[in-house]
Amino acid sequence: MLLVHEEYQSSFDTAMHCAVACEYCARACMGMPDMVKCARMCLDCAEICRTSATYMVRGSYFMSHIARACADICDVCAEECERHEMKHCQKCAAICRQAAEEYRKIAGIGVAKV
Repeated sequence: MLLVHEEYQSSFDTAMHCAVACEYCARACMGMPDMVKCARMCLDCAEICRTSATYMVRGSYFMSHIARACADICDVCAEECERHEMKHCQKCAAICRQAAEEYRKIAGIGVAKV
């Protein structure tokens, strides 16, 4: 996929990878009473990652602001997933950590030109 701002290509890929991992983790955790918090956090993280990918596609002026929030959300989701020994949770946590790092890079880029 060619983005308006090519510097976001790897970040876009990472964001979508995180969204998919979080959706999978949430689905795997649903139905287990002690995993409700994990599932809900994963769903929230997936949604913000998809939203950030949309902002990247259009080179949004607000991308650096969104990236800061996404990094924080991915970190919190990773912390929750790391509490659980299930393979899908551990995989999700690792991918969330990668995404958080990528979002921090974006936040350092600054805002796109209007």
